[in-house]
Amino acid sequence: MAEAPIDYAAVYRALPGMVALLTPDLVYADVNEAFVSGTGRPREAVVGRFLFDVFPENPNDPEAVGARQLRASLRRVLSTGERDTMAVQRYDVENPERSGKWEERYWSPVNTPVLDPDGHVVLIVHRVEEVTELIRVRGGAGDGRGRMLEAELYARARELQELNNRLRQAHAREREVALALQEAMLPARRQVGHHRAAVRYRPAVGALNVCGDWYDLVDLVGGNRIGVSVGDVVGHGLAAAGVMGQLRSALTAASRVADGPAQALNVVGRYAHVVDGAESATAVTTFIDFDRHTITYSSAGHPPPVLLHHDGRVEFLDRATDPPLDARPDPAPRPEAATGFEPGATLVLYTDGLIERRREDIDTGLLRLAEALRRHRTQDPETLADTVLLELLPPGGATDDTALVVVRL
Repeated sequence: MAEAPIDYAAVYRALPGMVALLTPDLVYADVNEAFVSGTGRPREAVVGRFLFDVFPENPNDPEAVGARQLRASLRRVLSTGERDTMAVQRYDVENPERSGKWEERYWSPVNTPVLDPDGHVVLIVHRVEEVTELIRVRGGAGDGRGRMLEAELYARARELQELNNRLRQAHAREREVALALQEAMLPARRQVGHHRAAVRYRPAVGALNVCGDWYDLVDLVGGNRIGVSVGDVVGHGLAAAGVMGQLRSALTAASRVADGPAQALNVVGRYAHVVDGAESATAVTTFIDFDRHTITYSSAGHPPPVLLHHDGRVEFLDRATDPPLDARPDPAPRPEAATGFEPGATLVLYTDGLIERRREDIDTGLLRLAEALRRHRTQDPETLADTVLLELLPPGGATDDTALVVVRL
């Protein structure tokens, strides 16, 4: 006997806790019965309205910060796509039956994103639990102690929030320094010889997510050849940016003297063993020979480059894939493969921030990239790079760094 389908709308309405659904514009999409009961506002007075129009800050309290803290939490959810649990907040509410009469209230909010298949935030589940009565201990001789407890708990909540703000500011400063260091170590946008190439770097959203993504383009010795590489260092902040600079410089030097990309990665792999923080770092490098119309490539645990042929055919260069740079205690020769191209083709290298999404198979991201490249194959490299980033990255930014290189062959 088939099980009866669950009516999730009915479940939502019957939830014992106060739950609201917010759009990315912070407009109420729906509220459950507990929310209506707890706030004293009918559903029609809430749904379709901007959150802070329904619940503005108390104008009589110059130190009120509840709305500001809630807005910051919701923005973090929108930018990171991750749940944000807030400390206990004092957020006064106007009595719905007595205009201008504000009631002192305390809340414990949790904001959780609802994501679409592409990783975009389409709704925010805003759950609030009123804890006013837990903070206010009422009655007789205990009333004074209750007010003292209320003041103490509120002060502790404010202290925790202030500490959290200071930590975020410190991380923001570290992010700023790391980004400056990372950009200083990455090559500027330029043409390699007379060949057209576009490069892009997009840092992750959020103060804690500066990573070690990098790219490089280098003229190779002998013939009409260039080397194009991208890589990714595991970790965040200044440490990751520093490791990124060391590995990129090592691969640049190795590429100039190596017989091919596999040998260059062999050298960098041995070097990675003595670099703290290089564990699990990945890289892929390609040697492009414009006279012979060939691309020779090798990958150390990195997503495959994409060769977009002039006729729209998409080829993933995935026949020479090996573990990350520092994966083997005793480095062994890495594989190498080659493929041909016709003039007018396009080579695209990237880091995983461009294609990976939570709870999504990586093949879905690769297919999305291939389709975008095929649709826009007539665009010049600079325009194509911007188009790919616009179509593939979430509107609020990705939670991982993204490096992208587009070379017209």
